[in-house]
Amino acid sequence: MAAAEQIKSLIKSFGEGDESRFYATAMQIAAAEARKGHVAIAEELKKLIDKGKSSTSIVKRLPVNAAQKELNDLLELVSPEIKLNHMVLSSEIQETLAKVIHEQRHLKKLLSHNLQPRRKLLLVGTPGSGKTMTAHALAGELGLPLFIIRLDGLISRYLGESIAKLRLIFDAMVDFRAVYLFDEFDSIGSNRTQGQDVGEIKRVLNSFLLQIEKDRSNSLIIAATNLPESLDTALFRRFDDIIQYGNPSLDQILQIYSSRIDETGITLNWDLQQLAQLSIGLSYAEVHKICEDIWKDFLIYGKDYVTETRIIQYIENRKRTF
Repeated sequence: MAAAEQIKSLIKSFGEGDESRFYATAMQIAAAEARKGHVAIAEELKKLIDKGKSSTSIVKRLPVNAAQKELNDLLELVSPEIKLNHMVLSSEIQETLAKVIHEQRHLKKLLSHNLQPRRKLLLVGTPGSGKTMTAHALAGELGLPLFIIRLDGLISRYLGESIAKLRLIFDAMVDFRAVYLFDEFDSIGSNRTQGQDVGEIKRVLNSFLLQIEKDRSNSLIIAATNLPESLDTALFRRFDDIIQYGNPSLDQILQIYSSRIDETGITLNWDLQQLAQLSIGLSYAEVHKICEDIWKDFLIYGKDYVTETRIIQYIENRKRTF
């Protein structure tokens, strides 16, 4: 077994985010096991170390200090559990997102030629159209953690404090490769000519424009909004791609119903074409909610309870909400 001092050093280096010392200590432990004749264990440790060094999904931990504590209050860490094949998207959106992923997977090659991969995205669309889910899916595809910026914690009533907090977030993007999502981005990105905006929000927008312009991190920056018309025009050229989301088409709704019901294993003789037709105008999220209601009803009440008439009622109820 590894000596106590080596174990202490291993834990300490991990806690401080000192990657080089962490791997050096791990190699020392492997070498010590080899000297003791524990060849199989030593070889297994070495393989794990080599795999860890080459992994693009390693998350470096930042030192815990006052700034880190404040940063933790600004960022919500989410472990993505979906990928793009879990989503039903238009061919145009699929093509754009595939290009982002391909360029990210060839990050080193592009950087070696002084080229920046696509990584600054503005997602625009109605609520429930798949913007937030896209951030989850991109993180899942790239094996990166997802951080959602807590905008309520970003805006402060004290002069200059919000700008300092925003700078912390952009500094973290350099040290901590991940997907960073500014959801409901219009709350800080509204047009600077709107006289009713408070001064601190205007200063935050100016700071955001500056920070995203000079940002050269390897993180993905995603901003999502339901109100693109309220955004300051200077924002649009700061993003690599502006992706427009809308409600699903008839074919896409039909695809969601077919795939989600197939996943449950329920055999039902419904006219899915009719259900899809009735669902036109609903968002992706609302169609998925109906599928969840079908599955829950089946589990709780049984197959006979889940009738086509009842599902039509669910669809009509959803339509009454908008």
